[in-house]
Amino acid sequence: MSACSLARAGRWFLESGIQESSGGVARFYRSEISSNKPVSTEITGYTASALAWLFTVTKDEAYLDRARLTARFLTDRAWDPQLKTFPFEYPSNLTYFFDCGIIVRGLMAVWRETREERLLAIAHETCRSMIRDFGAGAECHPILELPSKAPLERTPQWSRSPGCYQLKAALAWFDVAEETGDAALRTAWETSLAAALESHARFLPQETDETTRYGVMDRLHAYSYFLEALTAVLDRPECRSAYATAMAAVERHLRQIAPVFVRSDVYAQLLRARLNGQEVVPLDVAAAAAEADALRTFQCASDDPRIDGGFSFGRRDGVLSPHINPVSTAFAMQALEMWQRGTKLCRHLLI
Repeated sequence: MSACSLARAGRWFLESGIQESSGGVARFYRSEISSNKPVSTEITGYTASALAWLFTVTKDEAYLDRARLTARFLTDRAWDPQLKTFPFEYPSNLTYFFDCGIIVRGLMAVWRETREERLLAIAHETCRSMIRDFGAGAECHPILELPSKAPLERTPQWSRSPGCYQLKAALAWFDVAEETGDAALRTAWETSLAAALESHARFLPQETDETTRYGVMDRLHAYSYFLEALTAVLDRPECRSAYATAMAAVERHLRQIAPVFVRSDVYAQLLRARLNGQEVVPLDVAAAAAEADALRTFQCASDDPRIDGGFSFGRRDGVLSPHINPVSTAFAMQALEMWQRGTKLCRHLLI
């Protein structure tokens, strides 16, 4: 990725208005109606990680200052000290297991740069409450109602069901245990890892047809979270085997469905997986280059600062989505920078 493209993506985070003055970040910008969606705590968590990573790459203090603001929103406004959790949106009567894990990873990313003890303390408390309230492993509750913390009824929709994708959120336990020595967090991580390894092969269908391809593309995004979490344990034979199997499945389905509907974040996630897993699956340079080229086509160019530099959510029947998405932008700029440099990332820096 050229320095100019990375700079434009970074500037989009700083200047587009996707982040409110409070530090909270909208789910995405709808360019067709010139409006942001509501602030999402999950997306704010992702943005904290993205800004911290941008600082490590560029050493531009503007990114670190904004990362601090983002973390303060999460700890001072979104965090519920009585319930010890983060709501789905700000405010909301729901809390998601996945979102809490992503928020913790965002707080930890900023903590590694600032060493603000409150960030680590709230990350630790959140991890403990996740185990207590949601559980771990195959029976983890995806969504709880607030303030009761009663489990919401599950549905076949992936985000409202347990599944291997939750392992990326559980990675927060691994990260915080590493810093605090909390053995209960490490045990919960191992429980979730075992459940994900057992179930992951059932997450995607064997074949895709016209009636299922849109749903399968969304599942590819979720399944790629499983790949991302496995980067922490690629020293284990069973994890290496699962990584190779999962990456091949994502690539096969992506190629089948992309001509009709494709999400930019899936291209980015697959490219990151290729680069991070080179010791497991030898790098297919031609395939990676094609994915990088495809990914670049989603970065928007506009005189409007709310759009310029951001990445579109996806493309359907050849038409770009009008949704300019923080997560798509974060994943894409990181994947393309990794490709440009020919490097992989440690799990701490993976957005």
